[in-house]
Amino acid sequence: MGTLTHDRTVVSHRIRSGLICAALSAAAFGLSGPLARGLIDAGWSPAAVVIVRVLLGAVVLLPAAVVRLRGDWDLLRRNISLLAGYGLLAVATAQLSYFNAVAHMDVGVALLIEYTAPIAVVVWLWLRHSQKPGRATVLGAIIGVTGLVLVLDLRSGTSTSWVGIAWALGAMVGAAAYFILSAHAGDAVPGTVLATSGLLVGGLGILAAGLLGVVPLHATTTPVAFQGFTVDWWAPLLALGVITAAISYVTGIAATRLLGSRLASFAALAEVLAAILFSWALLGQTPAPIQLFGGALILIGVVVVRLGEPDDDTNAP
Repeated sequence: MGTLTHDRTVVSHRIRSGLICAALSAAAFGLSGPLARGLIDAGWSPAAVVIVRVLLGAVVLLPAAVVRLRGDWDLLRRNISLLAGYGLLAVATAQLSYFNAVAHMDVGVALLIEYTAPIAVVVWLWLRHSQKPGRATVLGAIIGVTGLVLVLDLRSGTSTSWVGIAWALGAMVGAAAYFILSAHAGDAVPGTVLATSGLLVGGLGILAAGLLGVVPLHATTTPVAFQGFTVDWWAPLLALGVITAAISYVTGIAATRLLGSRLASFAALAEVLAAILFSWALLGQTPAPIQLFGGALILIGVVVVRLGEPDDDTNAP
């Protein structure tokens, strides 16, 4: 009886610790869009912001990744295709597309479009691995798509940034790649090593594209203005690298290990709320009521999709 009580206490402690880590990760990730928008408005290109963010995050995580490797450098060679794909798709494509999206539309709207990624994952698994979705999954997808239409608010009479929508959909593809590749990695590559390698590959890939003129690459030392206050240019960059890259990945990995991928993915939905709150506080951006309702439908749809899928690592981040 004492052993059973002890086991329940341990599980309860793990869940509580995992939820705290998940909340910190969601808040850290949610801060990235508003900070990036401030830098972009000050004259930075989205690519330049992404490069500084991910490379600084990689530098912060690098010592922990080296320790975690324990001298097994051959692990990187054996998984080079996974690490390259993760860096170019899950990091470079997702982050560059998202920051380009927030340059053309409100942060909350861009993030809500990106968060249709789990539905895209279900479609991919169906087409690629013949994992036909159940009724609950189809219902969740319909709810999510309906919410997406409301978030875009196409009939409001206001101008719609189709460029921003296209970038946000690109971020959705990158986020879907994150879920798929993270699940594919399994226990073969430690989470810290995967995150650090992905940040390095993604950052260096975008830097190379910028130097070749494929994407605009420019920065300024102009002070960055937010809602009601102004800061030096380096402050939001430091926060992007340390808080929204290094800390967000570390706490996200810890949350996944403590909660399991399925529960952690539910908790990660708090990032949308965090982004909307930070956007309101730092940028003065408040979604219209119809967009808030559409956002709620997207989140409900994603939850229904998750509940309708088998409980295995193939569908989880």
